[in-house]
Amino acid sequence: MNDVPAPQSLTGQEALFGCDPTESVVAVEPAPGQGVWIYRRDQSRVWREPAPYHPWILLTSPPARPLPDAEIIELEGEGYRVLVTFESQAAYQQGRAILREQHATTLTYPVGPKMALMRSGMTLFKGMNFGEIVRMQCDLETDGLSPDPEENRILLIAVADNRGYLELIEGDEPEILERFVEVVHERDPDVIEGHNIFGFDFPFLLARARRHRIRLEIGRDGSEPWQGQERNYAIAAGGNSRPFTPVYVHGRHVLDTYLIVQRFDWARQALTHYGLKECARAYGFAEADRVELPAREIAHLYRSNPDLVREYARQDVVETGRLAELITPVEFYQTQMVPDSYGLVAVTGNGEKINALLIRAYLAAGRAIPCPQPSRPYAGGYTEVRRTGVMDRVVKADVESLYPSLMLTHRIHPRSDTLDIFLPSLQELTQRRLEAKRKAAESPRGSAEALYWDGLQGSFKVLINSFYGYLGGPFHFNDYDAAEKVTELGRELVQRIALQMEQTGSKVIEIDTDGVYFIPPESVQGEEAERAYVQCIGETLPQGIRLSFDGRFRTMLSVKTKNYVLVTYDGRKIYKGASLKSRSDERYGRRFLQQAIDRLLEHDLDGLGALYAQTIDDLMHRRVPIEDLVRRERVTENTFQSEQKKRMARVAEGMAVGEYVLVYERADGTLGRLEEYANDENTRYYVDKLYKFARRLEEVLGEKNFARLIPRPTAHGLPGALQTTLDLF
Repeated sequence: MNDVPAPQSLTGQEALFGCDPTESVVAVEPAPGQGVWIYRRDQSRVWREPAPYHPWILLTSPPARPLPDAEIIELEGEGYRVLVTFESQAAYQQGRAILREQHATTLTYPVGPKMALMRSGMTLFKGMNFGEIVRMQCDLETDGLSPDPEENRILLIAVADNRGYLELIEGDEPEILERFVEVVHERDPDVIEGHNIFGFDFPFLLARARRHRIRLEIGRDGSEPWQGQERNYAIAAGGNSRPFTPVYVHGRHVLDTYLIVQRFDWARQALTHYGLKECARAYGFAEADRVELPAREIAHLYRSNPDLVREYARQDVVETGRLAELITPVEFYQTQMVPDSYGLVAVTGNGEKINALLIRAYLAAGRAIPCPQPSRPYAGGYTEVRRTGVMDRVVKADVESLYPSLMLTHRIHPRSDTLDIFLPSLQELTQRRLEAKRKAAESPRGSAEALYWDGLQGSFKVLINSFYGYLGGPFHFNDYDAAEKVTELGRELVQRIALQMEQTGSKVIEIDTDGVYFIPPESVQGEEAERAYVQCIGETLPQGIRLSFDGRFRTMLSVKTKNYVLVTYDGRKIYKGASLKSRSDERYGRRFLQQAIDRLLEHDLDGLGALYAQTIDDLMHRRVPIEDLVRRERVTENTFQSEQKKRMARVAEGMAVGEYVLVYERADGTLGRLEEYANDENTRYYVDKLYKFARRLEEVLGEKNFARLIPRPTAHGLPGALQTTLDLF
């Protein structure tokens, strides 16, 4: 493995997919001393091979003094133009310490596999499909939620894999731990999956193993797992993230479906929370006889009815595998392109993945890596609501990959991309996605080939749509002028589409960045005619811009920008927007909004008013279960530091940062935990909050209807039944 190949002109394909033809590599790990181990898999076994590897650091200028066992190479260009390679990992760590003392500006990666993959051009899983790796799932049932008390032992570990294996490991705790190690080596998984495995299962396993002085040697080299430093998991663009502490196992990848499902569900909004059972129900793979047990009662039930707990654990581990099959293939196929481990690709934002692709290409060509441009604001996509209320016979037209298409059509790319890697890579991804979609459509439905090509095209799509975000993000090849040009062209294009629709007799409801909801002309009836109409509008657009038919809906409730409900022709409801369906809302508020929306869709305004009055009456007479009134709060550093969080701090006393607690408002104004409930909820608080929920529909109802149907809940001036109800305060 050469540290710096001779400068060469890389094609978009080489930059994106790497230059190494090696296939069936399932892991790359640092070897003791120097080099790395490369783990390969065939159908029957995994073996490893040694390979040379030199850790490296990029600098903006030569170091102030020599670094031990290091070679310094000048790269062409500006920015990070000095490459320092080290003879060993020990020399690399020593060099990093020296450079920190010098306050040098550096670019490097603390994890050896990523650095090795960057320099070699190799990526994992080349030539493999998702079903060819061995995936193991594990789930713990314990005597408590904390591993620290002596008595909080592991009761059992449920283990399964995608090769049909299933075992419930029981017995004395040391026996359970030792058998778990045996099972991992017997089944030899490439991936270990669990739901909240970073937050609960692995920390619990490690703590209990230390207590019994048992080495949890589940690495492929016989090493124990280790926890890394806390980092953020990027759920979606715009700063939505969640902190977590990763766990690493030598030669294997650890995936936490609790984290990954949050990114998977961001656009779908199918979940109100991310528990495994909620995921199984929402995505349709829950078993009909699903056992549900309160976590705090597991230990008691295990002693009184162990078979019930065993079935509960079996269903948990099976559903974890099914969830992973649904949500992780995109990350698997991205790992075939991105120079990183599968476990890290799964928790890394798409912008950073593109960054890694570009850095790899520039290092291979002996070129410097530019410094990121400082952040600055710029105008985003065009959004507008032109009609609110309930409307029938709605169609959506969508510009396929609007921003990437504009970038390719108008040749918009970072000025710092002197090798011309960015646009060829985007073009290559786009072509490969179209080819993968074609092969998926041509393959037998449900076959391994169809699943492979569909998973591949999905991973391409995710990366394609992230190229624009890369331009306006904190990355080395960012370019805010280029990003601004893309959004400017996007705003012009989508308004042009809306204008053409209106000029041909359509009624535009909402414009949102790359799509338009509209009511087609009366002459356009039925799906075939709607598709033809969208195609006709699309034919007037510039070459390279494709307008597609993106759905038809029996009814649409338009509330405000990016907040609406769609009703499909088979009766399914699709909610969009936090004001209509937010995970942070109490359950009674979500239920009220959903029922109120049903009344609106049925044009039953009086029914909506009656629903509001009945909900107030139920709240005042404590007919609403406390489980529907609590809200889920996450404990953060700010919980204990902010002056505004004093009430929450008292509730969270003794809890660790990152844990969740269900809290409710007490009559005396304090917060209480769900388990402390004593028929003391603040009914007036929840009545007032119901009014706030209802106000989210004010624009749809109109001022007069809202005032008539949803009067403010005070003790005076309310009409009829509501006045009588509130007089009971």
